[in-house]
Amino acid sequence: MSSENEQADGGADGAPPEQLALIRESVRKARTPRAKPRTWRGAALAGDLPVARVLVDKGVLHLDRYFDYAVPEELDADAQPGVRVRVRFGAGRHRVRDGRREGGGLIDGFLVARLAESDYSGPLAALAQVVSPERVLSEELLGLARAVADRYAGSLADVLQLAVPPRNARAEQRPSPAPLPPPPAPQAGSWARYERGAAFLESLASGGAPRAVWNALPGPEWSDELARAVAATLASGRGALVVVPDGRAVARVDAALTALLGEGRHAVLTADAGPEKRYAQWLAVRRGAVRAAVGTRAAMFAPVQDLGLVAIWDDGDDSHSEQHAPQPHAREVLLLRAAQDKCGFLLGGWGCTVEAAQLVETGWARPLVATREQVRAAAPLVRTVGDGDLARDEAARAARLPSLAWQVVRDGLRSGPVLVQVPRRGYVPRMACAHCRAPARCRHCAGPLEAQDAEGLRCGWCGREAGGWHCPECGGFRLRAQVVGARRTAEELGRAFPAVPVRTSGREQVLDTVPGAPALVVSTPGAEPVAEGGYAAALLLDGWAMLGRPDLRAGEDALRRWIAASALVRPQGAGGTVVVVAEPTLRPVQALVRWDPVGHAVRELGERAELGFPPVSRMAAVSGPPQALAAFLGAVELPPQAEVLGPVPLPVTPADRQRRPGAPPPGEHWDRALIRVPPGTGAALAAALKSAQAARMARGGAEPVWVRIDPLDIG
Repeated sequence: MSSENEQADGGADGAPPEQLALIRESVRKARTPRAKPRTWRGAALAGDLPVARVLVDKGVLHLDRYFDYAVPEELDADAQPGVRVRVRFGAGRHRVRDGRREGGGLIDGFLVARLAESDYSGPLAALAQVVSPERVLSEELLGLARAVADRYAGSLADVLQLAVPPRNARAEQRPSPAPLPPPPAPQAGSWARYERGAAFLESLASGGAPRAVWNALPGPEWSDELARAVAATLASGRGALVVVPDGRAVARVDAALTALLGEGRHAVLTADAGPEKRYAQWLAVRRGAVRAAVGTRAAMFAPVQDLGLVAIWDDGDDSHSEQHAPQPHAREVLLLRAAQDKCGFLLGGWGCTVEAAQLVETGWARPLVATREQVRAAAPLVRTVGDGDLARDEAARAARLPSLAWQVVRDGLRSGPVLVQVPRRGYVPRMACAHCRAPARCRHCAGPLEAQDAEGLRCGWCGREAGGWHCPECGGFRLRAQVVGARRTAEELGRAFPAVPVRTSGREQVLDTVPGAPALVVSTPGAEPVAEGGYAAALLLDGWAMLGRPDLRAGEDALRRWIAASALVRPQGAGGTVVVVAEPTLRPVQALVRWDPVGHAVRELGERAELGFPPVSRMAAVSGPPQALAAFLGAVELPPQAEVLGPVPLPVTPADRQRRPGAPPPGEHWDRALIRVPPGTGAALAAALKSAQAARMARGGAEPVWVRIDPLDIG
């Protein structure tokens, strides 16, 4: 209450209650709070729209709102919505000039609107500086960033740090090239192999907004097919955006677009290009000089003008999940963009994620698949080696490689290179039935069971003890730990085939391509190079190392990685053969043999729906020190349908290992709780978690608690 109101009330102490009420009402009308924009040094203000609404670059939840500032007359022309500005923010106790406090330190921000007056009743500080007159933040990008922040319980400032690259003055001063006229609509090309492929391109070229989940045929044609979808969109006079997992995939799509459309029609947005070149490319997209963009996950926010198509390749790849707060996934961001801009959507890959199957199941997207005859003609022959085969194979016990694999390698090396996929080291085992290999899960929440000690099992989600376990599939009572780690190395294969060169591709050095000459190419999953003319054969070793991960997506991810490697092998008609060392009765192995990732994803989706697993339900992971986590869970006002699983202890991060987002600092003991809600309440869950986190931050001094919506690794 203002001092004027207090004086008015005090002067009417002897008045009747009715008269007192009239006096209060008249005071309220006479003293309506108005903003008083001014500058600390008394500079003149802008004559028109003197209030600037600013988003300050403070990624804390309790400051996730706009702040109003006065616009000095000298900055009036440049202070337009969308520009970068600098403002003083904070108390500024030690900044006093001529007996008046100047405000806090300078901080970056974005000017989002110009107003005639402010809702704030006190005096407004002035904009300190317009960093650049370049309007980098459009209304569409601001709306998208707000939607992403709300979906992932994050702050708008954090999302804009991901969406708008840092400024580079030299790139900003250079003009972007003039836009080229729309190209002609492309021919269907290899899209004709798919049942609705040609119709999909025709819809894009005619200005339509088709939505499709595309199960690509094996082989290198996928990049050309993506380029044709972009060209069809450009032919309609609209823009297109393509997001791929890594720089190698960007290079392939870039080459395909250049070959199809020529230079100057698309921009490449990757961190490898360097800050100046990347910002120049981003500005060309923002200014409308180019209408198409291709890049890695940061390109999901690319400000393409008049967006007609958003496309993502291999959405199951971990690289599509942003590691910085609020950790959005590129697929979900592009889904938001497709709904916001009412544009076309294309989700493609050799495999099929459960999320992709859900888009088709709900009718939001249409399937874009080839006939079984086309699949059989393009896919290699897949053969399996299980535990029983290894037990009967004398050569496998002696050399740790089955005889079938030796034979396939020997035959393949006569005509070309052979790919050997070796799982990464360090996968943590989980428990499974010793008879049928079905994963052991909790009877209460269906989480994975872990052998914590010799006394028994415990759920990795809710922490309940699991005594008296028996397998629901076969009724067995015996458990086994899954096989972990990579046991075959490039050196062992080199000794077995001394006359053949051995190339490796992995974390230290990732190869893009290899020649078509005979060679052994040993690669970790996701780092497989492309061979000229395709591989003659491929070995997928230690299947249990991927199937045995304690994660809900272990089977889906293993199948995706196997299919990605097998898609680089020549078709069966050209002699291409794949040998997978895994139990042949398991569902992911059977899906690989049949080359049916869609059927595997549909069945997995049905089972997750019955058990209440994501993506049918929405889930959040909250982790932190035990006391802080307990206090957070006690304070948050969750939706009535929410179910809290846990908390359970997290593995301690070793001192010599890099900390992952949400993991405890090295040597610290943290707990984690999972919060699950049914469909339709995900927004309420995110809002509740964001509100509780903001209240903790506003109080200050509290121990950190990490909140992540829809985590990829939930066990």
